[in-house]
Amino acid sequence: MNRSQIYQVDIIERKTCFEGFYRLDRLRLRHQQFAGGMGPLLTRELFVRPDAVCVLPYDPLQDAVVLVEQFRIGTLEKSENPWLLELVAGLIDTHETPEAVARREAIEEAGLTLSELWSLHCYYPSPGGSDERVHLFVGRCDSRGAGGVHGLVEEGEDIRVHVLPLAGALQACSDGRINNAASLIALSWLALNRDQVRAKWL
Repeated sequence: MNRSQIYQVDIIERKTCFEGFYRLDRLRLRHQQFAGGMGPLLTRELFVRPDAVCVLPYDPLQDAVVLVEQFRIGTLEKSENPWLLELVAGLIDTHETPEAVARREAIEEAGLTLSELWSLHCYYPSPGGSDERVHLFVGRCDSRGAGGVHGLVEEGEDIRVHVLPLAGALQACSDGRINNAASLIALSWLALNRDQVRAKWL
């Protein structure tokens, strides 16, 4: 087999085990193996959720980024502090483009207007058990005056805004204060491409 080859997957059965804000499906399937032929029957649970958008607001004039801090239940039992410093983010609604979500969430979560967007990646954060994709952007902003607490009351959001020099945000990645995938990816990308971004946006 080569990487460009399309592999065969036979779905024998698919059942929805739970459906709320998200959905959990159980699949019974076989898939083609690298050695050839079909493998054994497997049972896998799949966390089904809409695709998401994450955007790193960047002020090229101040060489600063805007990050948000909020409670994340997934870290509650494995972290001393379940309030994460992370990117502006949101789920894609039906008929909404990733770019529109990035701009909408920047206003809702950080009170920011993004004048330009730079698309970085579209990736699977946890493909072993979820079908979610994340559309990742850097957004041009004016960070002067940014701050305060934002979010939609009807969604229970309580989001605090932080403005950090890019160097400070990268240090927070190094020392573990920033420990979520989208933030690490976007900040690493910006560190590598900062000169190119500033040349275009200044």
